[in-house]
Amino acid sequence: QVQMVESGGDSVQAGGSLRLSCAASGLAFSVYDMAWYRQAPGKQRELVATITRRSIPIYVSAVKGRFTISRDNAEKRLYLQMNSLKPEDTAVYYCNTGGATGPTNYWGQGTQVTVSS
Repeated sequence: QVQMVESGGDSVQAGGSLRLSCAASGLAFSVYDMAWYRQAPGKQRELVATITRRSIPIYVSAVKGRFTISRDNAEKRLYLQMNSLKPEDTAVYYCNTGGATGPTNYWGQGTQVTVSS
C-alpha cells in the first residue's frame, strides 16, 4: 500500500525558513515525478512544486526563487526547502506523485506550516 509521511512543519515568523521531508513507501519511487502540494484553510489543495524522475524541478510562480524541491531516490524521500516564508504560505503541506500521472489517491496527514507576520 502506498504511504506518504510528511514532517518538518512548524510555526515561524515571516522571512524564516523550514525544511519539509516526506518518506514514501509502497511505490517505485524513482520512476515517478513527485510533488509537494498545500491546502490553506478554506481553499482547495494546490500544487506547489514538482520534481521529475530525472530531478528537474518545476515551481509555481508563487514560490519560485524561495522554495527548493529535491529528492533522494535511494531513501525514497522528498524534500522541500522553504526560505523567505510569507504568511500566505500558511497551509498543510502534502507530498504525492505529480507530473502527468497526477497524485495517487493515497494522501498522508500532511505537515502544518504556519507563518506569522
